[in-house]
Amino acid sequence: MTSSFQSLRAALAHMTVMPTVVIFALVAATFPSSALYAHPAPQNTEGANVANDPDVLGAERLFSAWIEGQIAYRGIPGVALGVVSDQQLVWAKGFGFADIKAKLPMTSATKFRMASHSKLFTAIAIMQLREEGKLGLDDPVVKYLPWFKAKPAGDDDGPITVEQLLSHSSGIQREAGDHWTSFVFPTSDDIRRLYADRRAAFAPSVRWKYSNLAYTVAGMVIEQVSGERWADYVDRHIFKPLSMNDSSVDQNVPGLAVPYGRRMPDGTREVLPFVDARGMAAATGITSNVEDMAKFVSANFRRGRRSGAQIVSTGSWREMHRVRSVEENWTSGSGLGFDISRINNRTYVGHGGGYPGNTTMTSIQLDDKIGVIVLTNTNDSNPSDIARQLMATVGQAVVKAAATKPSNVPWDPEWARFAGLYRGRGGDSQVVLLNNRLVLITPNGPNVDNPITLEPLGSGRFRFVAPTGGGAVGEVVRFVEQTGRPIRMYIGDGWIDRMQ
Repeated sequence: MTSSFQSLRAALAHMTVMPTVVIFALVAATFPSSALYAHPAPQNTEGANVANDPDVLGAERLFSAWIEGQIAYRGIPGVALGVVSDQQLVWAKGFGFADIKAKLPMTSATKFRMASHSKLFTAIAIMQLREEGKLGLDDPVVKYLPWFKAKPAGDDDGPITVEQLLSHSSGIQREAGDHWTSFVFPTSDDIRRLYADRRAAFAPSVRWKYSNLAYTVAGMVIEQVSGERWADYVDRHIFKPLSMNDSSVDQNVPGLAVPYGRRMPDGTREVLPFVDARGMAAATGITSNVEDMAKFVSANFRRGRRSGAQIVSTGSWREMHRVRSVEENWTSGSGLGFDISRINNRTYVGHGGGYPGNTTMTSIQLDDKIGVIVLTNTNDSNPSDIARQLMATVGQAVVKAAATKPSNVPWDPEWARFAGLYRGRGGDSQVVLLNNRLVLITPNGPNVDNPITLEPLGSGRFRFVAPTGGGAVGEVVRFVEQTGRPIRMYIGDGWIDRMQ
């Protein structure tokens, strides 16, 4: 099976391949508080060699000692991993074996069946076609696929839209047959035939419901609109522009890791066959490796209009990374293609995947421009745990090494004059002088746990910085003065008068 960020609190997590295999689980409670930042770290643009930073090298040794123990004690065949900082693959390494019998070492070039990572590329293809004006996210799927007419879940169901397919809010079934047991996936013709007999489990937009079938249908929309096979479209419009030259779709290519089943009580593992996803390739058919996936991770950090390696525009990336539907417990959700998790005030996007003999995980923190990739050749490796440890050790060491000191406006002692009580029709606000900084509180509020920061912009102007977006967050705060004394404070467009 394939999957996404299913649980945000059991974070960056998902179930795939066999129902017992957890693909993606970065548990919030297990993140060291020191490993997660409350604010984005500015990126180092001075060309410092992050890979040779002593703390990064130390973190690599620490993680290596841990993963080698996991392989030895749990009998994991092999693990390939990478850590990406913005446009640089800082660390890539293989542990264990790609082929145990042949004693073939795992490397960062070893190829894996990426499973549900395929959904990321399907969503990108949809956004590319949208940017070209060839389809809309709100378009009913039946506009492009007239046969897409399953029996509705109720008598008031609206049409399923393209966006609902991508955000796991369509309500349709998860699968299209017994392919995870039989390893025989349906063809596109099989999908068309079976869909007429289906009844949706839920009406559209009722709840988050993960669906490989939905992404299969999205792939068929791409084929109908573009006039290209899904595999050809992805290769031409995504793989080639990103120079993902070792990536392919449902081809038994050289360099694939041997796929091993779960470890049995006697310690053995079954060698599993190569499985062709056939008509469900858009949900689960891609093959790739750490080095190619690093190029994909870096693409998430680039900005600009679509051109060449900028495979979609900045606006499309932002839409894909934004939560569109959430799990019932509001701890996880989906954007467009991406699974999204909020852990300790940090947002992670990415995807997990599971396929016969392969489980994979990619986790990206956009603010810090850091991503980790974990690829394994078995079904009980739990790459979510590995990704969590990799992010908390090497990932965070890289974030610190890549950070530069922000170019803040120097504190001016004269700004102390802005401290005081201000009153308006809506209530009182008090500017308080701390140690070379000003904060804004509501004096009759229940606590002062999270005061608003007035970030200096210069010339007596400040930015309203707050943890939530309900107020004038990001807007300018300025003061009106008479004879050198503040008499009014403007917060965005509104104002309140100085009382003392």
